[in-house]
Amino acid sequence: MIALPVAGIGLDFVHDDGENVKHVNIHGFPKDKILVAGIVDGRNVWKSSLVQKATLLHHLASVAEQLIIQPSCSLLHVPVTTKHEHTLPTELAGALSFADEKLDEIRMLTEYMKGNTTIDELIKYDEQTNIYLAKFREQERTNDITAVPLRRTPYNERKKVQQAHLHLPLFPTTTIGSFPQTNEVRQARMKWKKGEWNDNKYKSFIKKEIAKWIKIQEQLQLDVLVHGEFERTDMVEFFGEKLQGMACTTNGWVQSYGSRCVRPPIIFSDISYQQPMTVEETVYAQSLTNKPVKGILTGPVTILNWSFVRDDISRKHALMQLALAIREEVLQLEKEGIRIIQVDEPALREGLPLKKEKHASYWEDAVTAFRLATSSVKEETQIHTHMCYSQFEHMLHIIDELDADVISIESSRSHGELVSAFETYEYQKEIGLGVYDIHSPRVPTKEEISEQIERALRVLRPEQFWVNPDCGLKTRKEKEAIAALKVMVEAAHEYRERLLAYGGMKSWK
Repeated sequence: MIALPVAGIGLDFVHDDGENVKHVNIHGFPKDKILVAGIVDGRNVWKSSLVQKATLLHHLASVAEQLIIQPSCSLLHVPVTTKHEHTLPTELAGALSFADEKLDEIRMLTEYMKGNTTIDELIKYDEQTNIYLAKFREQERTNDITAVPLRRTPYNERKKVQQAHLHLPLFPTTTIGSFPQTNEVRQARMKWKKGEWNDNKYKSFIKKEIAKWIKIQEQLQLDVLVHGEFERTDMVEFFGEKLQGMACTTNGWVQSYGSRCVRPPIIFSDISYQQPMTVEETVYAQSLTNKPVKGILTGPVTILNWSFVRDDISRKHALMQLALAIREEVLQLEKEGIRIIQVDEPALREGLPLKKEKHASYWEDAVTAFRLATSSVKEETQIHTHMCYSQFEHMLHIIDELDADVISIESSRSHGELVSAFETYEYQKEIGLGVYDIHSPRVPTKEEISEQIERALRVLRPEQFWVNPDCGLKTRKEKEAIAALKVMVEAAHEYRERLLAYGGMKSWK
């Protein structure tokens, strides 16, 4: 790297686990290059310890003749400024540093290194931050997870019990969870948040939307229904608003993908379950139909990976607390008669460390967390999970270890490339490979969906296969969603009839 024809080399001194400092100490730094030191964390929202950073900068200045101070990475991963956050607890708001504040930290460190400010000012900054965080540090606790089941009865045994309860047909049809968030839905939520609508009026509106879409799903002849998630903004923020130890911002937007932005929750203390989060809407939806309604939850790994976690909290510690909280909600849904519960983990692979030597530990924690959240249910309760847009062909053994009864994975947008992975990996549980791309407003043809089904059935047994879209339908318009689902159900029914015509599963193919 030092031979590159560049004037400067940027190194991350925040997330390097001390490796970059170690190598600089061992090998020195070329005199003809500028050391561009990533000192301030560009991926998290907590204030820096400026005294600690100053000590490191003094050391780097002793080994590099030219030094530039910068964040550890681009600041697009954090919100713009804390100035407009007026609803957060005072203690929490005082400990946060968004993009503007991180630039102030860099300015303060630069002025200190130039001799224009004193160490006392850095000490004062750090002391104020510690005062804010002291309250939360005192609350920290550990959780004993040894008494919580991490395994269910073998899949082949519980599958029979589930089918006896659910009576699902071959090639069951379902959706991933969300239905279109129309302007009317968003306006209703805004009126409620502004206080223009009271709780009763808002809940009545949500129930009306749920009832409308339960009726639509029944008319479409879907086999497993969902309540539509009309009360939810973002799949992580929704749970962040309801769990103790997490907080949500008012204007802390960051880019998710394309033009879509989200407000990641902030994990600032111990995470614990307070009260049911999804039960009311799910149970209401189930009361409107004789068909099974899935409870839809966001999984602990995804909540962790899509939140800002306090720097001095162990991520594993936070992950297991999240898992225990989601477990409580799973059990509440089951207690209320919900027999299919989907725990979504779209960010399962997203948190995988770059260094291979860290992979095993990450996967062990991820699998433990998912099982912690889902393994306490009865045999007859069917656990689903959903994942999308990742290289799942390299982690099928991990997906298998999660021990979900049914997984649904994006497949159509990647042109069914995932299907080939099942030629070499023998997956025994049930799976829904997405049969059409929900990111396009275009309604697929029955022939296109049939092609996706046909391709999947070359490597999967008919009794394994579910028919569903790639992902949730939140971003689609109502007419588009209904038209696409109509085609999807027709294609599934056609294959169901074809199987019967062949004389059953043993004669298939």
